[in-house]
Amino acid sequence: MRVICLDIGDKRTGVAVTDPLNLTAQAVETIWTKGFEKDADRVLELCRQYETDRVLCGLPLNMDGSAGIQAQHARAFAQYLEGKGLQIRFQDERLTTKQARSVLLEAEVRRSKRKAYIDQLAATYILQSFMDAGGWREEERNKIYLKGVWHMSENMNRDLDMEQENVVELVDEDGNAVRFEHLMTLEHEGKPYICLVPLDPMEDVSEDELVILRIETDDEGNDVYATVDDEAELDAVFEKYLEIAEADEGE
Repeated sequence: MRVICLDIGDKRTGVAVTDPLNLTAQAVETIWTKGFEKDADRVLELCRQYETDRVLCGLPLNMDGSAGIQAQHARAFAQYLEGKGLQIRFQDERLTTKQARSVLLEAEVRRSKRKAYIDQLAATYILQSFMDAGGWREEERNKIYLKGVWHMSENMNRDLDMEQENVVELVDEDGNAVRFEHLMTLEHEGKPYICLVPLDPMEDVSEDELVILRIETDDEGNDVYATVDDEAELDAVFEKYLEIAEADEGE
C-alpha cells in the first residue's frame, strides 16, 4: 500500500506519494491552507485516489529536538486526520525545506514559482528518508500512555520465574502489580528510559503495545518508573527505540 506524505505548513502543505512498489517518493501537489476541514477533505480525496490510508506527516522540530509552534500545528492537523480514519505516522523534517530551497535555487527556478514547488519537494525528501529507513512496517508496535509512577515489585525475585530473564514486575501507586517483558533500556538527551510490553492483562492495553517509562530516583535514592506525559518526548524516545531495534535486527 502506498504512503502519502504531508509537509504541513501554516499557509501551504506539500504532498508527496510513494510509487506502487514503495521504493521512491514522488511530488504530487501543494494544498493551499483553507482550514482543517477543507484541507482534510483534499487529503482524503488523495488517499482515495492512491488507494491508501497511510499518511506520513513531517514533524518540524527545533534543532535541539524540542517541539515548537509549527510542530504543534502539524500534530493538531495529524490528529484531525486520524479522527477521519487515516493511519498517521511522523518523520523528523528538520532541514528538508532548506534542502528543497537549495535545489530550486540551483535549478534557477524563478522566485514566483518556488512557492508552488518547495513544499512538494520538501515532502518528497521527508518521504524518501522515511522509505530509505525501512518504510511503513506493519510490525511496528504502538506506544501507549500510562499514568503515575511505578516501582519495582519487592516480590520480584521470589515470585517470578528467574529463567525469564527479561521479565520484570512493576507496582503502580495503587498497589497493582503487573508483569512486563523488558525489551530495552535506552538513553535520550541524557535521560534513561525503559521499554516494556505488558504480560499480564491491563485495562485498555493490548498485549503487543509498547510501554515507555522514564527512570527517575525518589527521595530515598531508589529507582522509580515515571510515565512520560509530554507527547513530543514520548515520540522521540519511541523513534529511538525503533532505530535501535531495527539496527539490532540488521546485525
